[in-house]
Parts: sequence; structure tokens; C-alpha cells
Amino acid sequence: MCQCECVSHISRRKTSSSSSSSGKARSQAGKFVNQVGRAETPKEQRSSSDASRRSHRPPQEAATPHAPSPGSRTHHTPIPNMGSGHYFWAILYFASLCSASLANNAKINFREKEKKVLDQILGAGKYDARIRPSGINGTDNKATNVSVNMFLRSISKIDDYKMEYSVQLTFREQWTDERLKFDDIQGRLKYLTLTEANRVWMPDLFFSNEKEGHFHNIIMPNVYIRIFPNGSVLYSIRISLTLACPMNLKLYPLDRQICSLRMASYGWTTNDLVFLWKEGDPVQVVKNLHLPRFTLEKFLTDYCNSKTNTGEYSCLKVDLLFKREFSYYLIQIYIPCCMLVIVSWVSFWLDQGAVPARVSLGVTTLLTMATQTSGINASLPPVSYTKAIDVWTGVCLTFVFGALLEFALVNYASRSDMHKENMKKKRRDLEQASLDAASDLLDTDSNATFAMKPLVRHPGDPLALEKRLQCEVHMQAPKRPNCCKTWLSKFPTRSKRIDVISRITFPLVFALFNLVYWSTYLFREEEDE
Repeated sequence: MCQCECVSHISRRKTSSSSSSSGKARSQAGKFVNQVGRAETPKEQRSSSDASRRSHRPPQEAATPHAPSPGSRTHHTPIPNMGSGHYFWAILYFASLCSASLANNAKINFREKEKKVLDQILGAGKYDARIRPSGINGTDNKATNVSVNMFLRSISKIDDYKMEYSVQLTFREQWTDERLKFDDIQGRLKYLTLTEANRVWMPDLFFSNEKEGHFHNIIMPNVYIRIFPNGSVLYSIRISLTLACPMNLKLYPLDRQICSLRMASYGWTTNDLVFLWKEGDPVQVVKNLHLPRFTLEKFLTDYCNSKTNTGEYSCLKVDLLFKREFSYYLIQIYIPCCMLVIVSWVSFWLDQGAVPARVSLGVTTLLTMATQTSGINASLPPVSYTKAIDVWTGVCLTFVFGALLEFALVNYASRSDMHKENMKKKRRDLEQASLDAASDLLDTDSNATFAMKPLVRHPGDPLALEKRLQCEVHMQAPKRPNCCKTWLSKFPTRSKRIDVISRITFPLVFALFNLVYWSTYLFREEEDE
């Protein structure tokens, strides 16, 4: 009987406090309890009748039904007596149904609460996005601090001619606005998300070295604002920028370039707004960043506040240090130029009489080298100083042009040698003709008499002086032979000697130039590091 009263009392309490969904759960629990009661009724009646006979109670007392408790509803089916185990499982089942219904109600209320919070802090007449948030700890005379960080997604190109580079990044700003504080419902509401940036106050940041830029709106605008319970605001947006990058090309293509990304406030001075780099890791770079002709070595963050006639403005900058990949230029420029210079030396080994072959070879290599030089300069801006690549192409062009001039000199020497040889031949022919004429005279005048030369000559006789000089020459000690003259004496003509000297001189001078060139510019590159 006490068990029935407890069940009725619990049923009344649940009925008065639950909603319509909990009423359905109560009815299901009642059905479960009734089914359990029906299954146990015969056993309970037998046990109760046995107990009444042992206690000698009158049958009427045992058969008398229990009177309903005050306040109970008459439409409920009376719950028979049950065992303690079945009663426990019935209550547990009823409690689980009630907790499930309460959880569903809690989820719905949470979403409604989020909407109410947004209406409460951003409703009409409650928040003005034109007003700057207060400073540190809510003071009005302090500047608003804005923490900045970014994530570099890609760097698409670095243009040497226009001196610019393109970058895609996720830009983030974070500041505190005391007017946007709200109740987080015991930690269940972590933050609110907005996609309309004009709903709250925004810093007037701009990129000072920007040339072009655009937002990303596919599929939806890539921007969001998160409002945290303490009033902190996080603004994130994905943008693509084309930024100016002034370059120093004196060491091109062995150079390193520093490209900056500058951010500053446009209207708020440092008395009202201050930009700060986020502590820890303000700039993140995507892994496996690949550039066609450069390598990102490192990046540095710094401050660059600027003063103008209207005041001092907060500014941030990040310097990106790029190293140019030399392998591309080695294959495309340096090796082809070396090959052209070496090909121009082939004319030194051709016969000096092969004029068409040597002329065509020299002119072809010269024009090719000139075309190579013009193609290199076409991809670079016209600057007033000399670049490293200008020194290389200029010297190579000089060597090719020198090979062509060498053939001109050889051709002139060859014609000069031919002219001298012809003159000697004519002189020999004249001498031979005079000797032949003298012999004819001797044959015809064999009977003629000749005056005899004196056996003793006077000291002033020129013939005696000539003989004396010849004797002195033969009596002098012999000089050491000159190796170069001895070697060159193997080549009788001057044209041949010029070719032989060029075969050695041109390669040696070019090797010396390479030694000086690479040692100079590589050493200067290390100094820049």
C-alpha cells in the first residue's frame, strides 16, 4: 500500500512539472508499470491471502480495496503492488525518457539563446559601428590595440621587369570591444559568428605598397567575424594582392631580394589605434611553398610607423627574403654563352685560305651572341647601373668579336706574306737573269785580260774592314736560343703564327676572366648574406 502511494505521489509531481512531451513519457511509463503489475498480481494475491490466514484476519478486511489518496485523479488505473526490483526499473525507464525530452528542449533553447544574444548586442539602437571601442581596460583616453597575424597561402610570381610580386594570404585582426560582451551560458556558447563585416566596428587598415587586390567570393565570401563572450572580436578574410617590390639588380642573377608587405592605419593616428604583431607566431607560411625561380629563405616582422603632416600612424611590415635560383640561369644563359665563345675559336683551326668558312662562322656566332644578349635585357628593367649578367654577356660578346677580328688580321697577314713572297721571287729572278748575262759575257770574251787585285790591302780599305767584322762575329759566344722564337720559327708565315698564338691566348684569357668573375660575385653574394 505504501508503494502504491509513493508511485501516485511521484506521478503527481511529474505531471505538474513536465510539458506535453513529458506527459507522453509518463503515460508510457504507466503502461509499462501496469503490464508489470498484471504479470505479478496473482502471485501477490496468493501471498497476501496466505498472510491474512496466518494472521486470522477477516476475509472482508483482506478484500477491501484501498481508498484513493486525496488529490489523485480518478481516470488513472490503480497500480497493483509490485516487487522492489520491478519498481526500480520502472522509475529508471521513466527518468531516461524525461531526460531525453529535456535535452531536446535544451538544444532548441540554445539556438534561440544565440539569436537573442545577437539581437541584444547588435540590435537597433544598441550598438553603433561608427564609434571606436575604448582602450585598454575600458579607458577612453587609451588607443585601441589591434593584434595582427597572417597565413601566406601562395606566392604566384615575382616579376623582375615590373618589380612586383603577387601573394595570396589569410589576414586576421583581433581586438576587444567592451560593448560586445555577452553571457556564455555557463561555457556552452563559445563564440558568435558573423559574415557581415559592417555590423561591427572595423580598423581602417590598408596595404601601403599595394598595386592591385581583390577578395574571394567563391562560393561564398571568404570572410568571417567571431565575437567571444569577453568582447574579443576576431576578423579573418582571404585576399589576393599584387605588391610593389623595389629590387637592386647589381648582382643579378646571383642576387637576393627583399620584398615587403606593409600595413598601416589610414585615418586613425597612434593616439586612437595601434597595430601590434600577435605574440608567438605572427606570420605562418604554407608548407611546400614552390616558386619558379626563387626560394623563400626567411621572413622578418617589424614596425614602420610613419609621420605625416596630419599625425603619426601605426604601421606593420613583414620582409620576405627571396634567393634567386641560379640553376635556371646557368642552363639558359651561362652555358650557352660559353658554348658560343668556344665555337668561335674553331676558326683558329681552319685553314687561312678557307675564307668563306671562317667568315660565316665568325658572323654567325657574333649574331647569335648579340641575340642572346638582347633577349636577356628584354626581361629586365632598363637600369642605370651595370648588372652581373651585363658583365658576362659583354665579355662573351667581346671574345666572339675578337675571334672575328683575328681572322681579319690573319687574312691581312696572309696577303702581306704572299706579297713579300712574290717580291722575293721577282728579286731572285732578276739576280738569276743578271748572273746568266755575266756568264755569257765571260764566254764571249775569254781572251780578254783582267787587272789583278793586290795581295796586301791598306788599312782604310773597305773590303778589309768587312772581313774583319765577319771574323769578330764568328768569334763571339753563341746566345741562348729563345723557346718561343724557336717554336714560332716552325711556322714560316706570320698568318700561321697569329692563328697558333690565338689558339692559346683566347682560352687562357677566358679562363682567367671566369676565375675573376665568379670569385668576385660569389664573394659579394656572401657579404650580402
